[in-house]
Amino acid sequence: MSNFFSKAEVTSSGRPVLLHNEVECHLLSAVDLEPEDHRHFSLLKSGLLILTTHRLIWLPSSSASTPTSASAIPLAAISHIFSSKKSLKSVFHSPRIRFQVLVSSDGRVFDPSSGSGSSSGSGSRSVVVTAVIRGKGDCDGFLVKFWDSWRARAWETTKTSSSGSGSASGSGAATGIGGGLYSSDGSVRMVGVAGILRKEQEMWESTDKSLQDAFQDLNALMSKAKEMVMLAEKMRQKLLSGTSSQTSGTNDEDMGSKEEMQDWLLSVGIISPVTKESAGALYHQQLSRQLADFVRIPLERAGGMINLIDAYCLFNRARGTELISPDDMLQACSLWEKFDVPVMLRKFDSGVMVIQNKSHSDEEVFARIKSLVTKPEALRTGISPTDAAMTLGIAPAMAKEHLLTAESKGLLCRDISPDGFRFYINLFPEIDPCNMYFVKDYGICSTWIKAVSTTGKNAFLNQFISIFTD
Repeated sequence: MSNFFSKAEVTSSGRPVLLHNEVECHLLSAVDLEPEDHRHFSLLKSGLLILTTHRLIWLPSSSASTPTSASAIPLAAISHIFSSKKSLKSVFHSPRIRFQVLVSSDGRVFDPSSGSGSSSGSGSRSVVVTAVIRGKGDCDGFLVKFWDSWRARAWETTKTSSSGSGSASGSGAATGIGGGLYSSDGSVRMVGVAGILRKEQEMWESTDKSLQDAFQDLNALMSKAKEMVMLAEKMRQKLLSGTSSQTSGTNDEDMGSKEEMQDWLLSVGIISPVTKESAGALYHQQLSRQLADFVRIPLERAGGMINLIDAYCLFNRARGTELISPDDMLQACSLWEKFDVPVMLRKFDSGVMVIQNKSHSDEEVFARIKSLVTKPEALRTGISPTDAAMTLGIAPAMAKEHLLTAESKGLLCRDISPDGFRFYINLFPEIDPCNMYFVKDYGICSTWIKAVSTTGKNAFLNQFISIFTD
């Protein structure tokens, strides 16, 4: 069988990689896609169907017995959507959505972005595809959004805007030619005080109309916010491409400012956040996957581990108006155990919860802490969570958790004083309880004795030895 559908890219957490300006609209679970010619085209069984402004994306189920790649149908390739007919027969079988798809000469779905066939050549042949919804979902709501997305033709927005800018400049040049008594539309120009009043009235009417268009409802306001997010994403991509192409002659101040600008633009927003309206019953599942994709870059900056509260603030700031509650965040993180994602939720003994990469190694952190605490100055005075935070490049609160974990593993000893916690290397494993007076010429204990004796703190050394003689 030929591969009838186009391929779709997915992230490491199983979320679809969206195109430029593409936004998710609705989701349905346990959906089969069945072309009418079963003998020549492959079927897609029991997957997640995602409707976006540009495509229909089908993702295979994680529990599928046979591996299947993600597939997509561009909405530009759909020539007709059949209306659902309510009948007695429809009561006893799963809901169905039927639509007609243009097929190129090579037997694949017509894809205008990849140049697969042409619209004229593809129009001579079409195939009816049936989406069988076997799971629980709002089929009628999906069909309404399907019609709206198909009629909106969002994939043509970029082409229209680019061509519209050229025509607008041409029309503007035409209106600027010639003055005289008559305007370009043939009406008589208003001059004097009457002209000024008329012009000011038109300006107020234009301003009032603009305000009504912008604040007519919340959807209009959110659409303006999405435009700002898209603009920020374009600027970030340009900065990233510009940084990679620059030579090493750029000074550190310019590079630092560009990195700061990239960080700011990265946290501006998610173009297509998962919402309860679009995901329905799959809200927490899809939110969990999107969160796993989002925290990847903050984790790289934080050294592989980030506080759950910090991640919550960053994620909500990126979602803009689509804020989530702490319970939704915690539930989304807890679902990572069921998915094959590269991140995990961890809870320390103190109760602090963090998000970390699965590749994050505590042994590597312990090795860096051990190298810090065995330095001569640290052997004499110990280290604080702030010292460990500077070495590990993380927040002091996170560094304290690592130090406490190292203490529980027997690597460190803790001293509590009015100044706070101080951590020292644990010397007790090197002391032989049968011969406590014997000091080896090698090892950490010998290094500690040398470090203390060089500073003239023999009294402290005698006090340490007296511990074992009493």
